[in-house]
Amino acid sequence: MLILAQTSTSPGLADACGTSNRGFVCERVFEWTDNSSLATAADWLLDRPIRIAFILLVGWIVTRIAKRAIVRFTKRIAAAPSNSRLQKLREKGPGRALIDEAAQARAESRAETLGHVLRSVVVALVWTFVALIILGEIGVNLAPLIAGAGIGGVALGFGAQSIVKDFLSGLFMLIEDHYGVGDFVDLGYASGTVEEVSLRSTTIRDVRGTVWHVPNGEIARVGNYSQLWSKALVDVEVSYGTDARLAMGIMQQVADDLWNDPEWGGDELSEAPTVFGIQSLGASGIGLRVAVKTEPSLQWAVEREIRLRLKEAFDAAGIEIPFPQQTTWLRDDSGFSATTLPEAEQEVFRALYEEQHAPRPEDDFEEGR
Repeated sequence: MLILAQTSTSPGLADACGTSNRGFVCERVFEWTDNSSLATAADWLLDRPIRIAFILLVGWIVTRIAKRAIVRFTKRIAAAPSNSRLQKLREKGPGRALIDEAAQARAESRAETLGHVLRSVVVALVWTFVALIILGEIGVNLAPLIAGAGIGGVALGFGAQSIVKDFLSGLFMLIEDHYGVGDFVDLGYASGTVEEVSLRSTTIRDVRGTVWHVPNGEIARVGNYSQLWSKALVDVEVSYGTDARLAMGIMQQVADDLWNDPEWGGDELSEAPTVFGIQSLGASGIGLRVAVKTEPSLQWAVEREIRLRLKEAFDAAGIEIPFPQQTTWLRDDSGFSATTLPEAEQEVFRALYEEQHAPRPEDDFEEGR
């Protein structure tokens, strides 16, 4: 024991194996041979490679565990809605609102995007730490490297704030399922059909065919017209001389016919239509409203069909749909006289005007003063 104590404190051991984190092989070789060169060679050829291999193995195991956890996490997010209330709405909603093949494909795409991003982040972090630990094992001084990386990270953070904001916003949008490919959304800047969703930006195409690329960090609000169900609202005006109850009865009959139509009621409509009644008393007529709950993104087609049927029904019933009217006067610029009075009456009016505007003596007196 005394010999080992003396050997452990000998200068040769410190030169060969260092003063801290001495390798087991290096110490044993120095004890057996009392040769610093052999102990150093053993440390570089056996001890450090073993430690580096162990570090790489631990990094690989951590990466595998993290990837499996991410896969389970993304599958759970894709399989379930973002909250229990949404789950209840899906359970009580019509059959087409349940997760069908299109919804399942959207969920899988969402899970794949999330999983890819999270796996990339985890792999980068784990292997960055592994690389730093390995550099420390081979004797590289990490203090200047870490200090330089910290300064560079701060500078990069200031310069890439918008990019980081876009990525974080996109990550939360995917997790909370604000919208997906195929949804019709209003993002404030533009509205249209979503064609692509990434962590950096969202691509939508409006009704004119224009493609908009909106950074996720700039999206302050999202209006989604394609989740679970939609509602078609149709406002129509009738003249004030029309019997309002009669007009509302015709509207209800038209809505019921649409509901009973197999081409519309079975697939596009979710609930029976309802006539709300008088919506407004406008300048030109009485505003009436009918509403019907539809499948997602089908409200516009249903509104157009209801308007067409209401126009036909009102025409058949003789009910006028008013419109603003304006009276236009046309002037003949060929001459200044546009009167049709007889010449004698014109002379009488001229004489009356001249009499009213003839100069008076008191006016001259006032001017002289």
